[in-house]
Amino acid sequence: MTSINSARLSAREIENTALNINPGGWAVERERPIVTLLGSCVAVCLFEATLKLAGMNHFLLPSRGEGRHADTDVVLAGDYAMEVLVNALLGQGARKENLIAKAFGGGTIVSGIKMAIGERNAEFAVEWLAREGIPLVASDFGGAWSRKVICVPATGDVYCRRMPITQSVVDRVIEGEANHLQSLSKPKETRPQLFIRSV
Repeated sequence: MTSINSARLSAREIENTALNINPGGWAVERERPIVTLLGSCVAVCLFEATLKLAGMNHFLLPSRGEGRHADTDVVLAGDYAMEVLVNALLGQGARKENLIAKAFGGGTIVSGIKMAIGERNAEFAVEWLAREGIPLVASDFGGAWSRKVICVPATGDVYCRRMPITQSVVDRVIEGEANHLQSLSKPKETRPQLFIRSV
């Protein structure tokens, strides 16, 4: 496998080599950048500078206790997504006291989305990180736009590009979120497998 020196890549090269995660996904990487597209979802990036190790998750609901989704066991809810990501980093040798966070998303790209889910996702991320003593050093939440987020493990940099709301962007974001919400109503044995990667 060829090593990727993402610290020396251009922005376009970083995006082209990045590992994409979808709603409910997470990844931990030492070299390869991680990318995701957000609407009302939130992505939290955690970085351990001494190891040059980073991880990102992408969650759709603040917690598993969200009404009809209370029994979900997938990395779709923020409370579970955060625990899984931290544990994956610790499993790769990270020390919790060395972790820093950058968090993004929680937009309102469609006014019909119920319960201000984006705002609640953002509030959850801020509260969870504060409770766990992980400093949130950068964030970009809310607003009427989607975001593309790219995390670069080699440097700890995270690039957040606000994207204008076009119908195609709205359709892509809503389709991804709706597919994962719909999968929660299926019996566990028929749910699609989530893409999960760690180093």
